[in-house]
Amino acid sequence: VGYGASIAIILAAAVAVGANPAQTASWVAAVSIATGLGSIGLSSWTRVPMVLAWSTPGAALIAASSGIDIHQAAGAFLIAAVLVALTGAIPALNRAIGAIPAAVAAMLAGVLLPFVMAVAKGAASVPALVLPLILVYFAARLFSPLYATIAALGVGLALAALQPGATLPPLAFDPFPFVWIAPAFDLKVLIGLGLPLYIVTMASQNLPGFAVLRAHGYAAPVRPALLATGIGSALIAPLGAHTFNMAAITAAICMGDDVDPDRTTRWKVGLAYGAIWVLIGVGGTLMLPLIIAMPPEIVATVAGLALLTPLIGALAQAFDVATTRLPAAVTFATTASGVAAFGIGAAFWGLIAGLMVLVLERARRVN
Repeated sequence: VGYGASIAIILAAAVAVGANPAQTASWVAAVSIATGLGSIGLSSWTRVPMVLAWSTPGAALIAASSGIDIHQAAGAFLIAAVLVALTGAIPALNRAIGAIPAAVAAMLAGVLLPFVMAVAKGAASVPALVLPLILVYFAARLFSPLYATIAALGVGLALAALQPGATLPPLAFDPFPFVWIAPAFDLKVLIGLGLPLYIVTMASQNLPGFAVLRAHGYAAPVRPALLATGIGSALIAPLGAHTFNMAAITAAICMGDDVDPDRTTRWKVGLAYGAIWVLIGVGGTLMLPLIIAMPPEIVATVAGLALLTPLIGALAQAFDVATTRLPAAVTFATTASGVAAFGIGAAFWGLIAGLMVLVLERARRVN
């Protein structure tokens, strides 16, 4: 679920920042192996089932960017990772993240909306490729919503193989396909991508991940998790990889009573889960060429379908509180517009606009 449901979004992010196939392979391998090793290390250390994942909302944010190259993106990834580590090290930052308003969820919803809208556009422009994926996705949801995106991805691969002139791309097993990508630090990119990536990773991934742990009766080891994922993400940023963090959906799968009736030994699931992620990272070079070779309409459709559920969650969270709905709407509309100013992307301006309206609305209520 963690890999198949969002690999198309990672590839869209790689395309957006101009990563070549070798850099894309390095990105996916680095973040997959880091996710696995982090899960193993944290679970062993804390004796809590620490299930990590790459930042899917973060990847969607990257995919929505424009005018950024892979070196600038690596610099933004590094800054976001350092901020995550600092949040774990500095209690005041930790408290500030806990006070993030609903406007952040609206920012995420605005980032996700164009990807979801692309599904309808694809259905109109290339129905023979897109409509079967939509049908398979919703049919699979009748039996198992968790595997609906994987089913759509599988059908997408089959349709791509059946296209006239389709040929099998060359496959070469490379267990460690890492490429060094020197980070470049552009202030506009750091503000427009690095800062939103940090906020989205914290608010849309880490906080729900800790909530899942607490819901299953575990004391969430917040400080070790933020330090480990922040430092780990900083180490893999020069390999082209974005942040990894606490998982929520896959964590919920791994923490039920059916996993292990004894809660005190359930932490071992983190070892098995992590080992599988390491294997996925090592063997990714055999799978990635097949996905990259798919027609772009199929990749866009699978990504859009995968982001339907996160979009629903972000919208529900953003508009849940009546008193903050106006700031959330401003954040959502500004971000979804894709507007860029002074070389800084829409996610940042959406956040700023929403926070400004939030301050004004609170002042109005006080008066």
